Amino acid sequence: MSRVDKSGVQGDAPDGRRRAVVLHPDIRPAQGETRLREAAVRLEEAVGLAAAIDLAVIHAETVRVDKPKPGTLFGGGVIERIADLAENAAAELVIVDGPLSPVQQRNLERALAVKVIDRTGLILEIFGARAKTREGELQVELAALSYQRSRLVRSWTHLERQRGGLGFIGGPGESQIELDRRLIDERIAKLKRQLEQVKRTRGLHRSARARVPYPVVALVGYTNAGKSTLFNRLTQARVEAKDMLFATLDPTMRAVTTPNGARIILSDTVGFISDLPTDLVAAFRATLEEVETADVILHVRDAASASSEAEKQDVDQVMRALGRTDSENQIEVLNKIDLVDATGRADLAAKAARTANTVIASAVTGENCGAIMRQIDELIARGAAEVELHLPHSAGDAVAWLYRHADVRDRCDTEAGVSLRLRAAPAVLARFASKYPSFAPTAGVHDRAADKLERPATISPSAA
Repeated sequence: MSRVDKSGVQGDAPDGRRRAVVLHPDIRPAQGETRLREAAVRLEEAVGLAAAIDLAVIHAETVRVDKPKPGTLFGGGVIERIADLAENAAAELVIVDGPLSPVQQRNLERALAVKVIDRTGLILEIFGARAKTREGELQVELAALSYQRSRLVRSWTHLERQRGGLGFIGGPGESQIELDRRLIDERIAKLKRQLEQVKRTRGLHRSARARVPYPVVALVGYTNAGKSTLFNRLTQARVEAKDMLFATLDPTMRAVTTPNGARIILSDTVGFISDLPTDLVAAFRATLEEVETADVILHVRDAASASSEAEKQDVDQVMRALGRTDSENQIEVLNKIDLVDATGRADLAAKAARTANTVIASAVTGENCGAIMRQIDELIARGAAEVELHLPHSAGDAVAWLYRHADVRDRCDTEAGVSLRLRAAPAVLARFASKYPSFAPTAGVHDRAADKLERPATISPSAA
């Protein structure tokens, strides 16, 4: 098995796996900037990204870059050393854990005599390998084409460039580039139309759920924070969950019952990562719409990670881009406490005790997962309203349903029927109106996407 550490230890690559060298450029931060992660942690994450697509990392190191070179990023001495290393180790790929311009990528490939990809290209490779649904494949292809469009010049440097003039006697190189660019633009336009259809389909699904509305609870977090493991624990599902970056790409939704008897829809989503390519965020917008419209957000954090705070900032940045700044509707789950020592665990427990909507838990062992569900119940009930209902004696089934799903505070039986005073979330009241349409609401009841109820409402039987 390949042995890798931060000092650049080499090993033998197993048969059938492509041999790769991983370089993390440790660029000196600009004056006034704060480094969120140590270079060693970033290198370890880059090695994990390479392992996610089954590459054999035979060498990994951090390269100090005091002044990036416009043409190659690295200095000549570093390039010469890496070229010798790649040749001696028979490496097939060099991964630069950072952004490369098309010119830098082309020049590095020439100097190193091997294929070179940057962090964006690596993440796109992972997404391409992991996408299983048609929607996921469309989103990955759109992001990959948008990324590749600016790098077409690398594929045609062996052809003659177009000379000056009107373009009628230009060389074939520029013509080929323009042809490829036009083909890519046409494919991008087609993919965007297909994703618009996906967006409309998702909108129809949300409208259908709103007619029998369940609150939606979306799991978000840094990649490999344990979202899918927690999702499986809470729903008893069998979503693929691995100790691997980007194990989940395609969203999964399951209905689950909370301790108070409320039905909710739990949604597992793609993990976020630092320096996530802009094109990728835009391409996955249709998927992330579930996060945009969720009633409750479960922000799952890897409490055992040395970069937990930096990862939280990365997730918060993406959430702000999605327009989710309502912290009162978010629950922070400090996951993987089974990997934390006693001192660290005590510190996390103290933090959770003094911070609202924060729970320490272990998705692997199931510890405190019940507390997470109770927190969800509390947030759902926070927007509840007090309502009076007057139902005929023949509506026994409806009365029983209300006892199961709402908090009935008072009951009065008269000759005319049953009067109930209860407290319930808007979603519960909307479900009641949908399930028992003969008792249509006259005021104050609407679906979960609308504003919260502000005053008591009365629901009475409709005149049939």
